[in-house]
Amino acid sequence: MSEYKGIKGFSIQSLSADPANPNIGQVWYNSTSASLKLATTALGSWATGNNMNTARNNLAGTGIQTAALGFGGYTTVYVGTTEEYDGNSWTNSNPLNTARAQFAGAGTQTAALGFGGYIPPLTSATEEYDGNSWTNSNPLNTARRALGGAGTQTAGLAFAGRNPANPSPFTTLTEEYDGTSWVTSPGNMNTGRQHLAGFGIQTAALAVGGESPVTGATEEYNGTSWTNSNNLNTARYGLAGAGIQTAGLAFGGFDGTIYTALTEEYDGTSWAATTSLSTARVYLRGSGTQTAGLAFGGRLPPNTASNATEEWTGAGPVTKTITVS
Repeated sequence: MSEYKGIKGFSIQSLSADPANPNIGQVWYNSTSASLKLATTALGSWATGNNMNTARNNLAGTGIQTAALGFGGYTTVYVGTTEEYDGNSWTNSNPLNTARAQFAGAGTQTAALGFGGYIPPLTSATEEYDGNSWTNSNPLNTARRALGGAGTQTAGLAFAGRNPANPSPFTTLTEEYDGTSWVTSPGNMNTGRQHLAGFGIQTAALAVGGESPVTGATEEYNGTSWTNSNNLNTARYGLAGAGIQTAGLAFGGFDGTIYTALTEEYDGTSWAATTSLSTARVYLRGSGTQTAGLAFGGRLPPNTASNATEEWTGAGPVTKTITVS
């Protein structure tokens, strides 16, 4: 039988403790635990977090995994309820001035932006959050619902959505916010749609999936124009997203047949399937990054509002014990 030294050209190290930062693929013998160890890479995974105080779907959200904001949405009525997440639990804050659903958010927990949506009817209302309360700002130029959003409170981005006043109900219009007012961008999207996911910054945003009908279309915005990229592996709408243009995360949604828990990662070029959410749902919201994301709220089948929260930990190095049987 071949020995490790004969195959690799060197012997396995014998260590009294696991190394602090082993190289991926490194193998060693832990003499204290009398076990053979391997440094490898684990897939990302979702873990259940504490529930929101108010179950709802079609809400808006923003922030990071340890400082997120969920606001508005639909229970059995349209609500303006605002909740802050600290990485452990949700705490109620002051509500939006205009209760609504199917709208978009951007920014951080202490400097957020909410815009567009459905009251009903459609609204162009824009509000800014300072970590305590919401203040009305100048409205969007084009009222719409089920739109995408990205950016910050002083450099926001609104795109796509539904506006029945247009020749097609699914709009390609893009607007940029400068902290005071919205300006319509000359850069229309390539695919008009609603109920899509959006994230990134004003000059490097990503639009993912949506209904036009159901699509996996992905587009990148550079501050001037939109460019098509590779589609999601599973087309869907009512999904959520997190991250930046070159390191994104898309999860949940409706694929035209069922509510899905599917999660995909984007590397700036293409999408790769990874570990699914624990709870399949549609019209949820997401925040955070590709390595530390957050999923919250949404709708469960057949038509029940969810308060579920899940935390995403991205792929990373792990130490495994090698067993032989």
